[in-house]
Amino acid sequence: MKIKDFSRYIRSIFAIGLLGMASQAIATATVEVYKSPTCGCCSKWVDHMRENGFTVNTHDIGNKDIRKKSGISETLGSCHTALVNGYAIEGHVPAADIMRLLKEKPRAVGLSVPDMPHGTPGMEGSRVDPYNVLLIKEPGQLRKDTTIYNRYDPYAKQAEKAQPVAAEAEKNSSVMRLKP
Repeated sequence: MKIKDFSRYIRSIFAIGLLGMASQAIATATVEVYKSPTCGCCSKWVDHMRENGFTVNTHDIGNKDIRKKSGISETLGSCHTALVNGYAIEGHVPAADIMRLLKEKPRAVGLSVPDMPHGTPGMEGSRVDPYNVLLIKEPGQLRKDTTIYNRYDPYAKQAEKAQPVAAEAEKNSSVMRLKP
C-alpha cells in the first residue's frame, strides 16, 4: 500500500471513530425531566428516551415553573418539560428529533410538541394524529412564530401511495365524449 493510500485509510478510520463517538455522546446525554408524579404519558416518554440511549432523571414536581424559566411560552406548553445540553424540550418530542438538535446545535431555546397529540412517543394508541415538532428560536416565542423542525403525518404516506394508483386508474379508464 502506498503512503498516500495508507494516510487516506487512517484518516477514514479516524473520521468513522469520531462520528461514532459523537453519536454516542448525543445518545448518552442526560435529560432532566420535570413532570407531574401522576402523569402516565410522561413516564412513557421517559421510557422512550431511555430506549433511545438517553440517561434520564425525573423530577416529579410539575413543569410550569421550569417551562417559564426556560423561556417556553404557554402557547407551546405540554405536560412535561425536559432540559438537555442547554436546550429545553417541551412535550412528546421524538428522541430522533432531539438527537438531530444536539447534533446540529442551532441557536435556539429548544423543541416543542405543543399539547399532547395522539401517536407521539408516550401517547401511542389506536389513534394517530398528524403533528409538528417546532423549533423555538427565541425565549417567549409564540407558537405562530416558531419554525417547523419536523412533520409527522401518518396520512400523508397513505395519500402518496393512493395517488399513483388513482393516476394509473385514470389513465386506463375510458371517457365517453358527446358529439357537439
